[in-house]
Formats: sequence, C-alpha cells, structure tokens
Amino acid sequence: MRADRLIQVLLHLQSRPRVTAAELADALEVSVATARRDLESLSAAGVPVYPQPGRGGGWSLLGGSRTDLSGLTAPEARALFLLAGPGAASSDHARAALRKLVRALPATFRAEAEAAAAAVVVDREGWSAAERARPPEVDALQRAVVERRRVRVDYTGATGYSSRRDVDPWGLVDKDGAWYLIAGTARGPRTFRVDRIGALEVTDEPAVVPDDVDLRAEWDRVVGEVELKRSATWATVRVAPEHVDVLRAQFGRHTVVGDGDGDGDGDGGDGDGARATVRVAAPTPLDVARHLAGWGAQADVVGPPAVRAELARLGAELVAAHDDGARP
Repeated sequence: MRADRLIQVLLHLQSRPRVTAAELADALEVSVATARRDLESLSAAGVPVYPQPGRGGGWSLLGGSRTDLSGLTAPEARALFLLAGPGAASSDHARAALRKLVRALPATFRAEAEAAAAAVVVDREGWSAAERARPPEVDALQRAVVERRRVRVDYTGATGYSSRRDVDPWGLVDKDGAWYLIAGTARGPRTFRVDRIGALEVTDEPAVVPDDVDLRAEWDRVVGEVELKRSATWATVRVAPEHVDVLRAQFGRHTVVGDGDGDGDGDGGDGDGARATVRVAAPTPLDVARHLAGWGAQADVVGPPAVRAELARLGAELVAAHDDGARP
C-alpha cells in the first residue's frame, strides 16, 4: 500500500472507537476492497489493528478510541516504519508524514523508528537494465484515481493505432518501472500502458468505480493473460546442473526443473545422465531458440521439433554470415 495512505488509515483509526471498511473507504475515497486490504496490511505488519466481527463490529486499534502513537510497542513501531519507509522514498508528502509520526512516538522509540524507515532501499532496475523514467502522466492519473475523476486520453495501442478515449481510472500498477492504468471503459475493464498515453485531460466528470473493485485481483487477471501468451511454446532442454540457475535467469517463471517427459522427438541421447532436464517457455519457437542459440553444445534441446528447426536455421544463418573459410 502507499505509505501516505497507510498513515491516513492509522490516523483515522486513532480518532474513532471502531470503523468499518465501508466507512474507511468513504473517508479515504477508495474502494471497500482497497480499504479492507489496507487494514489487513496494517495488521499483518504488526500494528495492533483488529477486526471485531458481528453486528456493530468493525476494525479498531487495541486500547480504544484515544489510542495514540505512544500506545505502540517498540516492535510495532518498528514494523510500521519498515513497511512505510520504502514507499515514502519517492514522495515528499509521505516523507513529511513519516517525520510527524516520528515526533509523535515516545523518545525511546524514535531512533529505532528512523533507522527502520531507512533500512530498505528499493532499486527497481535490474543489472544492466536500461533506466526507466517515471512517466509524467502518472501524477495526474494518481490524482484522478483519488478524486474519482474521468480522464480523456489519446492512446496508441500495440498495433500503432491511436484513438481518443474517455475512461474511468480504477488504479495504477508499477511493475518494475513500467506503469499501467487499470480503468473502466464502455467495453469493460481495460489495461493501458501509461507510456503509450499521449494527451491526457482530467475531466470534471465523476468516474464510475464499482464498490467491489479489487485492483489486485484485476491485475492478477491481467498478469495471468499475459503470462499465458508468453508461455505458448515449451521446450525441453538438458544442461549441466550448475547451469540450471542461468536458464532460470533467462526464462524466469517459465522454467520447470526436473520434468523429464520430453516435448518432442529430439535425440537428446541416453548418455547424459549427469545433466539436468529443464522445461522452458517463450511466446514462439523462434523466441525460445533465440534464448538458447548462444548456449551451443552446452544445451541439448530435446524438443519440440519446431524449436530444434529454428535453432538449426539460426545456426546456418550464423555460419553463412560469419564463416570466412578459416579452420582451426
């Protein structure tokens, strides 16, 4: 959850003996599902927030309506700042809120809370990865989500076709530096890459956001659809055991170790018992072959035949392009 909203939830709980997820959602202008998830996240982080089931129930801070930050134990304060610290790194408002929270803590807790807030640095860039700048549209879209305002965007799809659309923003997803907008449209929920948005206007029209929308569940659905496309072609490969982690780094979650059933009629041979059998996947046979071509004889591609054929074709192209007739 965002650090600034986490603090809002905590301060809201301090001023009331009990609050329901619906009341919190109305106060913070988020969905009921988001409010409930925020409350559960606080509880899981060690903050003494507990649900009260039954009629007249809700969520409350242990100790009653006037519990303040001095009521937190040292482990609870540490858990709160460990959770909020990394999220506050990119927000001036969140950093200011954390500073106020530190001042509200008992003096004996402050040094440890400050250390906890600075204990984790979030670096979203992989080694050798190109730097991804935060799209300038993100701030405007965040405001539209919070204020529940419809937005008008010029959007260029993957095919290169551009169109102007009015959409109801539900939320944003930051996936390793790539930003996505999940929004309601006339055709149902859609996902838009923020870096493909051209002109953007936050209108005065209210956005229609279902009360039961669950942004995490909606994103999980999108991820599932994308991963299904990215794993359309599976291949069986035999490599030395010490190379399994390298394959896993190349193919990520599309790596299954130890499946020896095979996926084609390649002649992997029976004399490589010391090798590990690994199944890997990519969108097409050519994509799989491109990943494996640099392995040479270190990777025995058992099948399917389509991947082996692409490897053979790539090999022939390399020989034709680079063989100058020299022989060792």
